[in-house]
Order: sequence, then C-alpha cells, then structure tokens
Amino acid sequence: MNNFSYERLHSNLQYLKLNTIEELLDNYLEIAARDSKTTMEVLDYLFEQEKKRREAAAIERRMKTAAFPVKKTLEEFDFEFQLSIDKKVIKDLATLRFVHNAENVVLLGPPGVGKSHLAIALGIEAVKAGISVYFTNTGNLIERLKLANREGTLEKKLRNLMKYKMLIVDEIGYLPFDEEGAHCLFQLISRRYEKCSTILTSNKSYGEWGEIFQDQVIAAAVLDRILHHSTTINIKGESYRLKERKKQGIKMGNMYQ
Repeated sequence: MNNFSYERLHSNLQYLKLNTIEELLDNYLEIAARDSKTTMEVLDYLFEQEKKRREAAAIERRMKTAAFPVKKTLEEFDFEFQLSIDKKVIKDLATLRFVHNAENVVLLGPPGVGKSHLAIALGIEAVKAGISVYFTNTGNLIERLKLANREGTLEKKLRNLMKYKMLIVDEIGYLPFDEEGAHCLFQLISRRYEKCSTILTSNKSYGEWGEIFQDQVIAAAVLDRILHHSTTINIKGESYRLKERKKQGIKMGNMYQ
C-alpha cells in the first residue's frame, strides 16, 4: 500500500466515522500479513469489531436513558428462595414477546420479595435487545405529571413517556394518590393501552387499588386497561432483606457463643 492510499484510507474511515476500524487497522493488517489472512477475513473482522463497539455504545446510552436505580439481572435472581414464582413464566417474559405485543406485566407482593429486581431485570433484557426503556418510582412520576398538569404541559409530558416501548412504574400503593394524581396516571395508562408495554410493581392486591386511587371508579378503569393484555406475577415469599438480616443475626449470634 503506497502512502497516498494509506492516508486516503484513514481519511475516509474518519469521514465515515468508522473509528473502531481506523483504530484497529494498522495493527490488524500486520497480523493479517503474518497469518496470511484473506481480504475477506480482514474485512469481516474489522467490520465485526466496529459493529460490536457500536452495539455496546448503544446499549450504554439506552441504559443511561432507562435510569435504573440499580443494576439487577435475571441471572442474579434467587428463584430457589422465591418458590411462588414460576420460572417458566419469567423465562417467557424474557423473550420480550410481551413488549412486541404491547402487553403489560404486573408484579404483586409484599416489600422485599424481588418485584423491583424482576422489573429491572426485564428492563435490562429489553435494553440489550434494542428496546427503549424508562424506569420511574410511582411517587416521582405522579409529582412530575401533576406539575406538568398545573403548567399546562401534561399533553407534552404524556407524549414524551409514550416514546418508551417499555415503561416501568415501581411501587404503586406505598402512598395513596390524590384526585389530581389519580387522574394523571389514568391519562398515562390510557395513552399506553394497546400501544406500549408497562411493567408495574405493587405491594397491594388488585382489590386494594381503590384505596390507592381513593376512587373505585378510576381504579377499575385503570385496572381494566392494564389487565386486558397482561401477565400478573403474585409473589408470596419472604423478604430478601429479612433473609439477609436473619443471616446477619445468626452470624452475630455465633460471635457471642
């Protein structure tokens, strides 16, 4: 390769923003010459590395946008501890077919049983698959929707939340909604109905959602839209946090024996 071709190649790689190929090119050409690699093998390797680097960068961007409070994966979930969960159901959800079908997932159970863990883990699977995800705590979501409603920008806020193919709404039921908050959440659920997937976690059974919304009619309307196309996972096990505290208690107890 003469100097003109070499310089033009690097210039074109920069122009096309094939930064990974440019970074690897010189060293890999030496390796290719040493190992007698074909032109096809060289091109295949370089473009594969470019693709992998771009995919990793895209995943990183989607993870940042998703705003997960912590990173939790399905591999880390202790199904042996929570025997009330059908692992086959979770495995099926991990295929993300429910997202492509604009269906919902609701995780019910007392605090600490792994609802948020599973919701985040499914969200991470979606991020890796190229799906847009956003995680939010219910209290924060309601306050932002109410603020937008008062400022006359609720429509814009709802459109913004519709951009996400998967929306995770965590901890419904820990605090009741006032009338304005219930109205705003109803608007959001109605917009996403049969268009995008929503994962919700709650420490309250469906029969108690009237108390959360402080309005049986709105609660029924919300549940009607959520449950029409949905999977409910009711976790009845013990709290992971309580389990860890018990372990610590045993360890501390052994220290004084």
